[in-house]
Amino acid sequence: DLDECASSPCKDHQYCLNTDGSFSCKVCDASCIGCTGEGSDKCKTCASGYINEDEKCTDIDECNLPEKVCVKENQDCVNTSGSYKCVCSEGFEEKDGTCVQT
Repeated sequence: DLDECASSPCKDHQYCLNTDGSFSCKVCDASCIGCTGEGSDKCKTCASGYINEDEKCTDIDECNLPEKVCVKENQDCVNTSGSYKCVCSEGFEEKDGTCVQT
């Protein structure tokens, strides 16, 4: 078997998987910018919203940072994979960019 992966045939956001007589390009984990294999522990660099922790890229919980990320009145932070979103608190709805009581 010739190791086709030795010539790095895959794109930047993929890793090469050598198979018998061939190879395939697999997409890197969402937490990675470039990778050497499958999973968040094989990242070359962590993507935005992720931090290298215990040898793997893990999601940063922006909602638990010391500095508040959702600063508007009656707004709650919801952590998402690699990011966060600001939503109106319960009993409030978005109207013209502010959260007003429903």
